[in-house]
Amino acid sequence: MGLRRYPPLPLRDVIQILEALGFFCCRKPVGSHAPYLRIAGDGRTRAIVTVDLAIDEFGEKLIKAMISQSGFTREQFYGATKTTSKKAQVKPYTA
Repeated sequence: MGLRRYPPLPLRDVIQILEALGFFCCRKPVGSHAPYLRIAGDGRTRAIVTVDLAIDEFGEKLIKAMISQSGFTREQFYGATKTTSKKAQVKPYTA
């Protein structure tokens, strides 16, 4: 059985990835969902990724949605931390 293209990630890793990519929790979580915001250098462009804090491990469907919301590629997303770059076998991402 080969490697999965989108290996599952625990909540801890997802938050570490988002923070490594420049996201921060912009307000108090609503229920179990926390919005993570990233503002680009021009000050006008932004991305919001919604993270469900009640989920222990994120599967392929939710990871794909977070990657899409973030505006980064799969390689950039998984490569944001050393731990996740090894899981997905991608090169570490440097901004």
